[in-house]
Amino acid sequence: MAMMPQAAWSRSSLTWPDYTVVLILLALLLVVGLWSGRREESTADFFLGNRRIPWWAAGLSFVATEISAVTLISVPAIAFMENWEYAQFFLGSFLARVVLALLFIPAFYRYQCTSIYEFLGQRFGAATQITASLLFFITRLLASGVRLLVAALAVSILLGLPLTWTIGLFTGVSIVYISWGGIKAVIWTNVLQSLIFTAAGLAAVALLLAAIDGGAATVLAVAGGAGKMTIFNWGPNPAAVGLGPFLASLATDPNLFVLATLNGLFGSMAAFGTDQEIMQRLLTVKTRQSSQKTLLLTPLGSGLVMFIFLFIGSCLYTFYAQHPELSLPAKGDNIFPHFIAQQMTAGWRGLMLAAVIMASIDSPLGSLTTSFVTDLYRPVLYPQGSDRHYLMISRLGVIIFGLLLAGVAYACSFGEKFLWLAFKIGGVTYGSLLGVFLLGLLTKRRGNRINATAMILAALLMLALLLLSEKKILPLGWTWLLLLGTLLTFGLGWLGGAPAVRPAGQARSPLE
Repeated sequence: MAMMPQAAWSRSSLTWPDYTVVLILLALLLVVGLWSGRREESTADFFLGNRRIPWWAAGLSFVATEISAVTLISVPAIAFMENWEYAQFFLGSFLARVVLALLFIPAFYRYQCTSIYEFLGQRFGAATQITASLLFFITRLLASGVRLLVAALAVSILLGLPLTWTIGLFTGVSIVYISWGGIKAVIWTNVLQSLIFTAAGLAAVALLLAAIDGGAATVLAVAGGAGKMTIFNWGPNPAAVGLGPFLASLATDPNLFVLATLNGLFGSMAAFGTDQEIMQRLLTVKTRQSSQKTLLLTPLGSGLVMFIFLFIGSCLYTFYAQHPELSLPAKGDNIFPHFIAQQMTAGWRGLMLAAVIMASIDSPLGSLTTSFVTDLYRPVLYPQGSDRHYLMISRLGVIIFGLLLAGVAYACSFGEKFLWLAFKIGGVTYGSLLGVFLLGLLTKRRGNRINATAMILAALLMLALLLLSEKKILPLGWTWLLLLGTLLTFGLGWLGGAPAVRPAGQARSPLE
């Protein structure tokens, strides 16, 4: 079985039933997006859907945004190449949602935020708000570029198209319905997407188990016996190896349970609570209580999808162990689309391709535009415009950010292990964002320029540490970046900020 080249035109393994399934579901996606986003008359509608989105739809949209094509393609690849240690991040992520529901969401509703960085503007000042928004642009463009690339690579393998064509396809479809319908179009297409890729994942598990001699019991024996289903990494026993090797492991192994859980906690607090892309979904429901309920129920959907696709990776390992005569892709990241293209039958290939496309077309264009117009364009660049003008700029912003995202995706195509790449990108800037949000939520300190300086310094330092770590100059696991960036930003903002002015006789808060 020959490998399918990715960079040049090649023969697709798909048949007309596959194309039929893909075209029907893609047409359904466009219909849902265009219909749900009709009658956009204001930026309040375009950015927040006038806060009329049902909580369950916002929840499914949250899950679809959290999952993305990285989960569908890279999580099975990580389970195939490594193990299930990725699941440790989910434990911390669950705890993070509780913190966000109790601390972040009430503040965003109290300040009536359209962009969550408006909270920083009202709490500290324009410099903090603008710096946070710019860091969001950098993080979201790079991380979403990786997500787009993963999907485009998978589809290029299945369709036999050049990578640039598939990147263009996803970008073009996203621009069409998001520029037309804003957040309402995004959310209702997300609902459809989440249902389709969950069904596709379950179908893939069933097909793999049917193709494996011995079914699930064999998967547990073969993949489990090879350590491919190990979840917890406790690290070396200090009593057996000594304190030195244990501390070295703690500093360098990002999958160590303590680090992975902490990174899941702080990473999810940053990714969900300080990133407009996901938090925007939670601000479209009417009340704070509905938003909190939505967030607290999302682990049910996210956890189900994560374990489905981890199990797919274990099934793939077992299948190819039973069939060593079959070729493997040049990059392990492509193992699942390679299996789909070479082993699945007509119709099923179409469903899997449609699932990847559905998980890919959801893009950050709406949130990037929301933050640009709300945090930069309207208050700083052009404050005297009408709402009609800002709506026009919002639609234009979707197009511009779409083109930028496509360029980033192509530039990232020269890397590998894309799941960890997406996390490393977030590790550079998310600490800056989380640190300043925690400073605003947990303390009464007042600072503005010092916060902006702290955020920039922390991001630059984390970038330097990441580069030193990647070049093996500094033995430091990338999971430390988020923790260090958060502490540095919070600490500098605390030390440089002025204490709140209190009425005479009022006692000092223990958080001041």
